Amino acid sequence: MQAAKPRWTSASFLIYLGGLLVLVSAYGSIAYLGSFSSSGALVAWALLVLAVLGAVAHGLRRAGRWLAAGIFAFATVAVFGLFVAALWSWFGWLKDTSGGPFAGFHLDRLSLELLLIVFGASYRRSFAFPFIALITLTAGWLFVTDLVSGGGSWSVVVTLLVGLFYLATGTVSDRPAAFWRHLLAGLLIGVALLYWWHSSDWDWALIAVASLVYVRLAAAVRRSSWAVLGAAGVIAAATHYTIGWTRTGFSLSTEDVTQPRAWVPLVVYAVVGFLFVALGLLARERSARL
Repeated sequence: MQAAKPRWTSASFLIYLGGLLVLVSAYGSIAYLGSFSSSGALVAWALLVLAVLGAVAHGLRRAGRWLAAGIFAFATVAVFGLFVAALWSWFGWLKDTSGGPFAGFHLDRLSLELLLIVFGASYRRSFAFPFIALITLTAGWLFVTDLVSGGGSWSVVVTLLVGLFYLATGTVSDRPAAFWRHLLAGLLIGVALLYWWHSSDWDWALIAVASLVYVRLAAAVRRSSWAVLGAAGVIAAATHYTIGWTRTGFSLSTEDVTQPRAWVPLVVYAVVGFLFVALGLLARERSARL
């Protein structure tokens, strides 16, 4: 079945919002029931919630409600991961992760992540719903990073490499799920860069440069998620310099105009605003030429 791309309308917004609220409620219900239940009972509750969500998803698909079926399929895949975690915990297989999410080599975590990837991929093919790719791609990053690293800087290196891989594969793909590859690629690469560059003024200068590269990449691959993340990086760098240059803290309140250098935030963010407008105009002209 060929995956379709959902259109942003009032109806799709309400369906997405409602389905995600159901997912949050499902997670909360399982956590609430598990607070006074045994490990075996928690597995049973999680299985019940999983079965209900799966039944709703399949029922909506049979009724021809593709979008609603897809969002409930997404919720089913998300709860499946929680069910497997509860099951592994009941068996005594789930180890303590206080040393970090990637510390040590644990087959319990790897098997959970692999099962989530397989289950999610199966549901994505069955329901042809691109949003499910967000779960499988995230689980894929966790699996690879957990498999070949043990935390610290090496895990960050692996995260960067996975992000670059998602960027490459998303660029050559024209499927709707490629959007989630680009989004996750931008997040993973950005987290890796922030891990290394967040202490000094030179670090934040590099973040600003990398953010402008993100904006340029958005035009090259025609994915707006890169522009959004790039803009966030520029604003974060501007905020860092603003706090340092004012020396009296950061505030846009009119009550602080008598403080030394209280004008700095106004100037910095005005410059950043004009920069965004200029970049937007350049992007529009390039798009028109194409």
